[in-house]
Amino acid sequence: MSAVATGKKIVLLAGPGESTDILFHALDEEFGVHRVIIETPISQQQLLKRRTQKLGYATVAGQILFKLLIAVPLAKASQLRLKNIRLQAKLDNRPVPDDRVLSVASVNSAECIAALQELQADVIVVNGTRIISKKVLTSVSCPFINTHAGITPLYRGVHGGYWALTQNDRAHCGVSVHLVDPGIDTGAIIAQALIEPTSEDNFVTYPLLQLAAGLPLLKQAVYDALRGEVQLKKPPTGESRLWSHPTLAEYLRYRRMNGTQ
Repeated sequence: MSAVATGKKIVLLAGPGESTDILFHALDEEFGVHRVIIETPISQQQLLKRRTQKLGYATVAGQILFKLLIAVPLAKASQLRLKNIRLQAKLDNRPVPDDRVLSVASVNSAECIAALQELQADVIVVNGTRIISKKVLTSVSCPFINTHAGITPLYRGVHGGYWALTQNDRAHCGVSVHLVDPGIDTGAIIAQALIEPTSEDNFVTYPLLQLAAGLPLLKQAVYDALRGEVQLKKPPTGESRLWSHPTLAEYLRYRRMNGTQ
């Protein structure tokens, strides 16, 4: 454990999943994680309803087709590559121990606010949650830090690495560590790094490459936050855009145009 973390409390506020497991073990080894608060994910039915209201039936239908016909088979075919990335980056994806977990219905619930206030964390690391409300962010005085799979503010939303490649924008294919605000990936930038996908990589493996590249940045950000020395970076220039999941037609078009997998 880092000496600077002695007597300090780091809380992980997250959704369930492999990235949360990996973040927990990386941070626990470096600093010691005091507690992991995990929210219950939004149901698929509710998620589809919200997407349809925002994007329309045609787009959501295309996203569902992409998941069924491309993403699921691609995930099965990419298991060896994913395993090699974990080995090369020394990523530990064992489940978070049950005795370290506090479950809540939502990060925006009253029970979550009460837990955060009781835990009195010095730093809260966020991963894979729904958008956190201002009420939660202001309920405690410590910083909330997030790792985003994309270079913000150019690639906000989801699959930032993939979308950068579809735009032939390798100069912004990477990962960001930033402070959390009530917006969608709009918080002030602490650090950013690029990834270099190989011919073996694809839509399924990009996020794991981004996580591996982001972990050293996150550790440094937590270290600086514990010392009260976080320094913010100037964002890259360009259009700030919110990206969603690709549709089947989009994926096939970009694969034909520039080979993005």
